[in-house]
Amino acid sequence: MQTISVNLPQNSYQIAIAPGILSEVGNYLSELKLGQKILVISNPEIFDFWGDLVVNALENSGFTVFTHLIPAGESHKQLESISHIYDLALEKHLERNSTFLALGGGVIGDMTGFAAATWLRGVNFVQVPTTLLAMVDASIGGKTGVNHPQGKNLIGAFYQPRLVLIDTIVLKTLPSREWRAGMAEVIKYGVIWDCELFSQLEASAQLSQMSALTPELLETIISRSCQAKVDVVSQDEKEAGLRAILNYGHTIGHALESLTGYNSLNHGEAVAIGMVMAGEIAVKLQLWSSGESQRQHSLILKAGLPTQMRENLAPEDILTCLQSDKKVKDGRIRFVLPKAIGEAIISDQVSSALIREILG
Repeated sequence: MQTISVNLPQNSYQIAIAPGILSEVGNYLSELKLGQKILVISNPEIFDFWGDLVVNALENSGFTVFTHLIPAGESHKQLESISHIYDLALEKHLERNSTFLALGGGVIGDMTGFAAATWLRGVNFVQVPTTLLAMVDASIGGKTGVNHPQGKNLIGAFYQPRLVLIDTIVLKTLPSREWRAGMAEVIKYGVIWDCELFSQLEASAQLSQMSALTPELLETIISRSCQAKVDVVSQDEKEAGLRAILNYGHTIGHALESLTGYNSLNHGEAVAIGMVMAGEIAVKLQLWSSGESQRQHSLILKAGLPTQMRENLAPEDILTCLQSDKKVKDGRIRFVLPKAIGEAIISDQVSSALIREILG
């Protein structure tokens, strides 16, 4: 088992990583001295696979467990879904020492965290991610929220979990497309922070299917990605500066998700396209070389991810959407741009003309 500490000025916590650890969730939560009541929030597909195991483990440790299922997909990541969580929390008399536990991917984690942050001005929150993307990204760092019709994650809060519990066995039930979506975030860490991770990914013959990876590489992917995010978040919990580099590929990626109604592209696919475009912008601005950009492009293709838009979206529509992004500051779009494999900067010097050129 691996344990990674997230050291923050307040609300530090642990990330526990091990195969089969899901059956120990009750023991882990008992050690945290939480209240008796736990609300497990999941979606029907994930709960069918892992719900009974989690609920039984919690009940065997003496917790009173309630469950709430939200249909899968970004289209349900909205305030109406949060309101249903509040209704159940009120009905079951959940108190400030009660716990909201997210069992699922990034959508479930974001919504559960936001509900936990806002119910009774804050109750305990635990992340049990079941997708690669959630394990290496969404479950760590305390970003929670829901979408607005005009943009992704415009409504939210920073709210840290008490624990992140990662069981690698659950990835065996992960659809291939969701595996690939998670690989986009892994590649992101290699580009912006961890050149050794990037090199190990390049050395792998295949990345688009988990079954093609050695157990050692899978462990490396998860642990190094988690550590990369922890390194950044520990230095900048609420995105005052450095943490913004974690948005690499997300500026254009979020716009593509929003403009396609969160249907035709999943988050990782949109981020992959966004990374390719950010890499091309960096070449145009002479921040890094065309060779480095091609290395990134090849790795994204190896992971089975798209490198260009399938939809015929108008560049002006994308630009308009970019202006409403929460990362805009003083009216200027802020891009994360690579300087080298393992290093990135934040820039507001990307002109609309250059964005139009890259968008084609």
